[in-house]
Amino acid sequence: MVNKSKLWTKDFIIMSVSTFFGGLTFYLLITTLTVYAVDEFHASQSMAGLVSSIFVVGALVSRLFAGKYIEIIGRKRMLYGGLFLFLFVMFLYFIVENMNVLLFIRFIHGAAFGVFTTAVATVIMDIIPNERRGEGISYFSLSVTLAMAVGPFLGLYLSQQGSFTMIFGFCTLFSLISTIIMLFVHIPESDITKEQLGAMKGFKLKDFFEIKAVPISIVIAIMGFAYSGILSFITSYAKEIDLIDSASFFFIVYAVFILISRPFTGRLLDKKGDNIVMYPALILFVIGLVALSQANHGFTLLLAGALIGLGYGTMNSCCQAIAVKESPRHRVGLATSTFYIFMDSGVGLGPFLLGFIIPIVGFRGLYLTLAVVVFASILLYYVLHGKNKHTENNILKAS
Repeated sequence: MVNKSKLWTKDFIIMSVSTFFGGLTFYLLITTLTVYAVDEFHASQSMAGLVSSIFVVGALVSRLFAGKYIEIIGRKRMLYGGLFLFLFVMFLYFIVENMNVLLFIRFIHGAAFGVFTTAVATVIMDIIPNERRGEGISYFSLSVTLAMAVGPFLGLYLSQQGSFTMIFGFCTLFSLISTIIMLFVHIPESDITKEQLGAMKGFKLKDFFEIKAVPISIVIAIMGFAYSGILSFITSYAKEIDLIDSASFFFIVYAVFILISRPFTGRLLDKKGDNIVMYPALILFVIGLVALSQANHGFTLLLAGALIGLGYGTMNSCCQAIAVKESPRHRVGLATSTFYIFMDSGVGLGPFLLGFIIPIVGFRGLYLTLAVVVFASILLYYVLHGKNKHTENNILKAS
């Protein structure tokens, strides 16, 4: 029974580290390639932005099919297929000659990333003990959180100190590490019946999405939309309010506060239920966005980073745990891809749509508007998921 509840196994640690290095490659490139496109190919700002967003489009498309076919193709084949393609495409950056080739490479790279991360997340769900699922997902998703903080920071440093060839070299090294260490992992295949497998081969909507994971995925899509306003425009906002030095540490503070909170929030989700974590996280995200909109000093900006880390950072892992918990065991792969598709859609569409709002309300108005959107989502969460959990808790108490 002790072994069954063990979380920090060799496979869990290796998959977390591998995901960190894969994520590091993604975030390092996403912060440097817009500059690369402008410098090397004299691209317009909109075309340079497309270099970033087409990666997300590639990931979205591949996740749509990865979630559906993972149990049919096999987890091992899909995981290694995605990983090796991710590594192979990294070498192509060294020989890019024009914008069209760069856009094609970014799309394929995004598709490989989508396959790899969907497969890893599906396997991770299977090796985490059921009674520690919230805690396990919290720790596993730290690998992406840390990559999100270290990647942009490293990208900024390397772009100032070296060439783009050096950046591609580092990313190739990270991809190689991610691939090699994953060879030492035991990947369990799913334990599903022929009937369940046959039911997954259709072409109805439910064959591409796990319906039970959709309600909480709608919530994370809106949260991702709000967070994309920070990811995409924090640097421009910081320049406008003359806090660019403080802004370079924004995501470091964001990551540190997630690191501090994760051991408690995951365990709390498992022991006390979803609502006790989700409602405070939503409120903290709102307060963080309000603080960001009013920032006049470096301290306020970094305080906003801490609050957003405790809010959005906590919600991210909790919503993923909820999506999996709500879904049948043999459709964990689909539940995982459903969660990521909704989240990526929010993060991917956000910068494009919010770009129309900024000229009207400005950056401060943007973050206040997003605070209102997240505040309204508290009611949405209650309707889609929260009220059901409250009813369940009352039934459990009564019994």
